[in-house]
Amino acid sequence: MGADLTRRSVLLAGGVSAFSRVRMARAGEAMMASDTILWPNSARLAVSFSLMFEGGGQPISGAGGVIPDPIERGLPDLPTNAFFEYGIYEGIPRLLDLFDKHGVKMSSFMIGRAVEKAPDLAREIVSRGHEAAAHGRTWENSYLLDPASERRFIADSVEIISKATGQTPVGWNAYWMRNSPHTLDILQSLGFLYHIDEPSRDEPFIVPLRGGDFVTVPYTFHMNDIVSFPFQGWNAAAYEQALKDEFDQLYEEGARRRRMMVVSLHDRISGHPCRARALDRFLTYARAKHGVWFARKDEIARWALKQRAATPLVHRDPPEISGLPGSAASSGESHD
Repeated sequence: MGADLTRRSVLLAGGVSAFSRVRMARAGEAMMASDTILWPNSARLAVSFSLMFEGGGQPISGAGGVIPDPIERGLPDLPTNAFFEYGIYEGIPRLLDLFDKHGVKMSSFMIGRAVEKAPDLAREIVSRGHEAAAHGRTWENSYLLDPASERRFIADSVEIISKATGQTPVGWNAYWMRNSPHTLDILQSLGFLYHIDEPSRDEPFIVPLRGGDFVTVPYTFHMNDIVSFPFQGWNAAAYEQALKDEFDQLYEEGARRRRMMVVSLHDRISGHPCRARALDRFLTYARAKHGVWFARKDEIARWALKQRAATPLVHRDPPEISGLPGSAASSGESHD
């Protein structure tokens, strides 16, 4: 408690540089790490995979794919829709086999409409021990919806996933991570435990909302196949090396503080044979290291709450003021 008060007083003191605040925060984290188990079984790094289940949830015209020019006159984009179907027929089954091979469990963020079109595949994901999380009713923006409509958009996806898989989602990912100022409060009221729509840290953290603590299990751009490694100019060796470098740096830091590596995969992209082979080699490499916890995101969120003393607690102003995810009704001091 004394360490918490010291850190708080430093953060609130005037005239302290941003660099000094970061140093003091890390010093406080190191103090807590010496007395707290950062990860289960004293692991020094958590590695978490996300698999986006989107095929069939996209609009049939203009969804975007390997063809850069949008189709005209609102016609159905036949090859792009077939590209999305690849994830259902080939991509997800191949990745499920790969994860089984290495004994790794992941979190699959599912679009409601995609699950409706391939319920057996959604059930198989859960039956193999993976998490079913929510990704919206359809593959489109929801942040412009009024609060009631946004709530229905999220709740519909929960209902569809629960009916198909028997598992009620507790994790959320928005289209391109873009939520409204009301989203986190809506999620919490619907029983969600965490969201991933913030790439600001390499560890989970807690944001207090009106209804209590809510966990952020951060996402990633640079380890995301849809952003950093498109088909054009993709280099398998460079991708594999980037995965290893990311892992090695975080594994080294994990001796001193809580660290988490996130890899984001999409059904129609990372499920291709050459990409699956690169992931296979990386998993072989990472699993050979001692003290690595391959975890689902719901497991990470629950552990962050259980080990609250070692989890950053971030008080924020409302999103319209802070520009960051938080409670639309929050108030008080901002310490982020």
